[in-house]
Amino acid sequence: MTSADLRPSPRYKPVSLFVTCILDMIYPQTGVSVVKILDHLGIEVHFPLNQTCCGQPAFNSGFHADAKQVAIQFLKAFEGAQVIVCPSGSCASMVRHYYPELFKDDPVWYDKALWASEITWEFTEYLVDGLGVTDLGLSMPPKKVAFHHACHGYRLLGLGTQAQTLAEGIEGVTVTDLPGADQCCGFGGTFSVKMPEISSAMLNDKVRNINSTDADAIVTGDASCLTQMNGGLSRSNSPHRVIHIADLLAEGLEHNAPESGD
Repeated sequence: MTSADLRPSPRYKPVSLFVTCILDMIYPQTGVSVVKILDHLGIEVHFPLNQTCCGQPAFNSGFHADAKQVAIQFLKAFEGAQVIVCPSGSCASMVRHYYPELFKDDPVWYDKALWASEITWEFTEYLVDGLGVTDLGLSMPPKKVAFHHACHGYRLLGLGTQAQTLAEGIEGVTVTDLPGADQCCGFGGTFSVKMPEISSAMLNDKVRNINSTDADAIVTGDASCLTQMNGGLSRSNSPHRVIHIADLLAEGLEHNAPESGD
């Protein structure tokens, strides 16, 4: 029995998309990619316009009172949701693992925090573990990809195989190994600001590992890791780049789209 078996099934329910701060501000096209995939599967998608942040930066910095205020806004924004899908293992793990902890001494909000934790799914986890979808019927020209396992998703949510399974289901995609795939990229949110020297050393290790592969692209499920690694790759004039799994899937979907004609 998996952890997904112990949670309410997300099947045959509309999805409320939590797009996250960084996708909203820097990578809106990735949020669009998520919606395209869900639409491809015939899933009804809602987007609460009053959503903001999950509160993780404040929580990780020890400002729990401030994190509570942000989390309460999240709970209000998604009130009434049946399934919450998030294209970020980091933000999903905040809701899943730390909301109940954050509100453990607050009887007014604890039950709502527990409810949110039970219906929140990371994007690839939702598709593979929640819906049982492993092949979206996608294809693209030959492309070799390798995977970076973002820390929160990998260690807290068990996201070791879901994204890779979806990529392997795309005709034309070959998955290859990335040395140190589960090694942190050094971002860690405020960690990269508080300990920049250590963060930079970790990033340099990751960049060397990426440059040692013959992959056409590195795929991950967290935009924060993507930003950190692409920054290091760009500064080192590396030809490699990191993409979000949702964008890889959307590329396969677009390649399958019928051409318009008379």
